[in-house]
Order: sequence, then C-alpha cells, then structure tokens
Amino acid sequence: MLEAFGLSDPGCVRQNNEDCYLVSPTTGLYLVADGMGGAQAGEHASKLAVDTVAAFIQKAGEPDAEILFQAFREANLRVMTKAASDPTLEGMGTTLVAALESGPDLLIASVGDSRAYVHRGSELTGVTEDQTWVNEVGRRLGIDEASLKTHPMRHVLTMAIGVSPEVRVHSYRLQPHTGELILLSSDGLHGVVEQGVIADTLSGNGSLQAKCERLIEAAKQAGGPDNITVVLLKAG
Repeated sequence: MLEAFGLSDPGCVRQNNEDCYLVSPTTGLYLVADGMGGAQAGEHASKLAVDTVAAFIQKAGEPDAEILFQAFREANLRVMTKAASDPTLEGMGTTLVAALESGPDLLIASVGDSRAYVHRGSELTGVTEDQTWVNEVGRRLGIDEASLKTHPMRHVLTMAIGVSPEVRVHSYRLQPHTGELILLSSDGLHGVVEQGVIADTLSGNGSLQAKCERLIEAAKQAGGPDNITVVLLKAG
C-alpha cells in the first residue's frame, strides 16, 4: 500500500501552469506531465495525456507493464490527433512520467525529462533516464558537465508525447520497501534544485504534504523559472 500526495505551482516567472499531475490511489496510478507549446497548448497537452492514461488504466483491468506502455501510446496518439485538428494547438506536446502499482511492484514509465527517484534512508537515486539532447547526445560526445549546464541545446527534448507517431517509452520496475519514498517531478524541481537538497528535504520530518511544500519552496527560492510539480509516494 502506498501513501501519496501531489502538489503543483506555476513558479516565480510564468503566469500559467502547463504542468499536470494525478494522484489516484483507487487505480494505483500516479502521473506527472510537463506540457509545451504556444499559448494554452502546453496546458492542453499535459492534461490530455494525463486524462488519457488514467482512463486507459481504469478500463484495462489487471495492471502490467504492457498496459502502461499501451496507455502511453494512446496518450501520444490522442495528443497528436488533437494538435492536428486545431491550428491553435499545433506543435503541442508533453513529457510524461508514471508510477503504477502492480502487485508488490511499482511500474515506472517515462517519456521526456520528467523524472522518478527513489529515496532510501538519506540517499536519493534516479530511476528514469532523460530523453534530452544533453543526455542522449551531449554526454555521448564527451562534453563536460559544466559546459552542458549552459549549452544552448540544454533544454531540447529528443522525445515527448505528441511529437512523433513512434513514441519511445522508457520502462522500469521497482519493489519499494516499507518507508521508502518515490518522487515524481517535472524539471521545474530537479532542473533548478540540487539533488542533495532534494534528498535532505525528503530526509526531514513531516508529512508527505509538508515535504512536497518544502520541495516547491526550494525551487521557488532557487528562482522558480519554470512550473514546479511533485508527486510523492511512501511505501507502507
């Protein structure tokens, strides 16, 4: 059994919030999406992706990794179809990271650069791999980390929901132990707050809500240049 809480904030710079999240203990599904696109398109893409995956999982019956993959494919198709039918939504897309309970396991799937982490004891370990130019191209070219932090391509995604008919979904499987925390976040958190600060925040006392609030505040104290969304799960 998982305890869960989610929180989202527009941050300190942007007027609108293009992130979307879901906490659904009844279906054992937890999602974070970070939308992109002009005007309100990013907001539309993230919400459509979250709603599509949630509906797919609810109808699917016994959850497994293949069902989660198919749910992501359906979300990709729905976002692409909607963008093609409405000129104001052209070019929209979204990242998407999911955690789905499946027996004793927690299935993780991701597209883009929203992330999943596991917090054990006082250590925070990344689960997902970013689908970004920095991670898939820059590092493989041997560009040093200091240069990558300021590289003009540092914000470019190599994959997102709604941008290609053939979506690449990364999949993982966890077996959480009692007391461990699982964090899902948009890059408004992990893109501006050092991993050590995130780990220390999760190691502190307080409820999941209090920890989420402190993570949001840490991102805002760091400038809050982007929307910030966190979903925190605790294994019982």
